[in-house]
Amino acid sequence: MFTAERVADKKDWLQGETGDWEIIIGLEVHAQVASNSKLFSGSATDFGSEPNTQVSLVDAGMPGMLPVVNEFCVEQAVRTGLGLNAQINLFSRFDRKNYFYVDLPQGYQISQFEHPIVGEGEILIEPENGEAVNVGIERLHLEQDAGKSIHDLSPDETYVDLNRCGVALMEIVSKPDMRSADEASAYVDKLRGIVRALGTCDGDMEKGNLRADVNVSVRKPGGELGTRCEIKNVNSLRFIRQAIMYEARRHIEIIEGGGSIDQETRLFDSVKGETRPMRSKEDAHDYRYFPDPDLLPLQLTQDFVDGVKATLPELPDARKARFMADYGIPAYDAAVLTTDKANGDFYELVAKGRDGKIAANWVMGELFGALNKADLDLADSPVSAQALGGLLDRISDDTISGKIAKDVFEKMFAGEGDADTIIERDGLKQVTDMGAIEAMVQTVIDANPDQAAKVADNPKLIGFFVGQVMKKSQGKANPQAVNQILKIKLGL
Repeated sequence: MFTAERVADKKDWLQGETGDWEIIIGLEVHAQVASNSKLFSGSATDFGSEPNTQVSLVDAGMPGMLPVVNEFCVEQAVRTGLGLNAQINLFSRFDRKNYFYVDLPQGYQISQFEHPIVGEGEILIEPENGEAVNVGIERLHLEQDAGKSIHDLSPDETYVDLNRCGVALMEIVSKPDMRSADEASAYVDKLRGIVRALGTCDGDMEKGNLRADVNVSVRKPGGELGTRCEIKNVNSLRFIRQAIMYEARRHIEIIEGGGSIDQETRLFDSVKGETRPMRSKEDAHDYRYFPDPDLLPLQLTQDFVDGVKATLPELPDARKARFMADYGIPAYDAAVLTTDKANGDFYELVAKGRDGKIAANWVMGELFGALNKADLDLADSPVSAQALGGLLDRISDDTISGKIAKDVFEKMFAGEGDADTIIERDGLKQVTDMGAIEAMVQTVIDANPDQAAKVADNPKLIGFFVGQVMKKSQGKANPQAVNQILKIKLGL
């Protein structure tokens, strides 16, 4: 049932020639189950293997081959459902979804229709520059993936790779509770963080391991629902936002021009930034669902579900709250650092026994900035958490200043060694000898008598003297000591 009770704030409405329009968004996210074998066969699931090298007779739809349910995939679906605060259905059933396509050798997809393994749940999203929203989960069901059609190897032939055929997918269907592209993007990002934390999906959108079918319609604020279109297989947060905005504006333009929206499935062209028709949208009866006669229904026990629940890790929302409490960092920092499990693990190693806010600043600022510039993932960072923590130790014990630390970090990132090695090699230790600093301060004051005479009337001029002393010391003088001695000598 496609319902939508929530009315968005006016800031989320789109402006058309006839006034304001509200966007209604629901998402069907396909998350590949983190499993070494497929849903109904023992074939491998490794990404990037040679075409058609991971295909069993079951995957190829050969006559007489019977599917066998992968128990681990069932457990992964239950774990995900629990992470979504959803109802786990002790009884579920596999159905055949009948349609023909060249990369679907059986002529049907084994999925779940009337009795999914997971029922209703919800997750809280916090869009950037927006208010928190509870997004309802309609269901999560298990199904097998199709193969892949390859069209660019020949001008007049299509090649088929069945390696993905039979790979286990969790289709997570949201309620139409989102009202903006930013909310939809935040929802997928949050969902990706949850499945990564659970270990049920690696969330790699570039490999297609997590992708979204985006349902979009528009209506006058609070009015009757419009006809929706589905945009298939969108595999990046940026493309999700672009597809929603293009599709919503397309609907508004057609309706205001006196036309009507056809319910259809569309594709997103990421190069042109627009959607295009794929096929007319099928309804459930078009697929002729019926229970799969080769598979018995799944009958779980409550003890099994409770056992899975007992092994759940700390989820992003709980980790965010703990980071704020334990490390004293603000909500924004905690949200950034807990969106991805690897980010949170790295931060905790850096922050342990150190100032949590300073650690957050360095991880989110210097480290993430350098990784982004170098187009590297955190797993490939040249600077480990232990090495970054060692650099922060040299700041806290006044061996170097924060400014010099940034130069040291650049050299660490370039692979020149750890902080202690670079500091010793380049002679970067901070000057903390009060006598030496006082001599430098006096030299600078003597060289600038006119400025010194004006400080009493304009205390901000002390910044000029701090800069001159730091320049004279090549950045090595302790800034706090410099300020302290300057204030005494300048009578402030």
